[in-house]
Amino acid sequence: MEIPSPYGASESTGDSHTLRYELSIPYPVDEVWAAVATPEGLPTWLAAAEPFEPREGGAITLRWLNTDPEGRATVAPGRVTAWEPKRLAEYTVDVHGRIRFELEPGPLGVGGTLLHFTNEMTGPEDRRLDCLAGWHHHFEYLLQALGGTPADWSGWTLDRWRELRDRYREGPG
Repeated sequence: MEIPSPYGASESTGDSHTLRYELSIPYPVDEVWAAVATPEGLPTWLAAAEPFEPREGGAITLRWLNTDPEGRATVAPGRVTAWEPKRLAEYTVDVHGRIRFELEPGPLGVGGTLLHFTNEMTGPEDRRLDCLAGWHHHFEYLLQALGGTPADWSGWTLDRWRELRDRYREGPG
């Protein structure tokens, strides 16, 4: 099942940026939690997580399995800064800052999961646009992975990321 992810929004003060995404995901909380908060689930759509100590204060290093425009893969060591199983996973890591996944059951009768994602990061405007496009692209991979098709990183290209980045640069509308 492929469902396009909604566009993220951001607020900036100088070079500090808060990126936000709200996704209504047609899969149960348990499945979404496994994708965003386990070393088995994270590589199917985002990054390998090793080490990963699933507790507040635990060590985590995210190693992105795709590359940036210069062909480099991001490696982001850090800490688990909030941990409430099946509700909240927050990682504060080098490069990306604070990455927060908050899950709640979807509305009664609808089911699924509401995913509230926040990324607090610093950097110039170009980096903000890079990250908006990057998270959007990865959320597309998340939805595909939850549908049974994990990301095939060997076939990954920058094409979709570039398209998304152009759209974020142009702004809403």
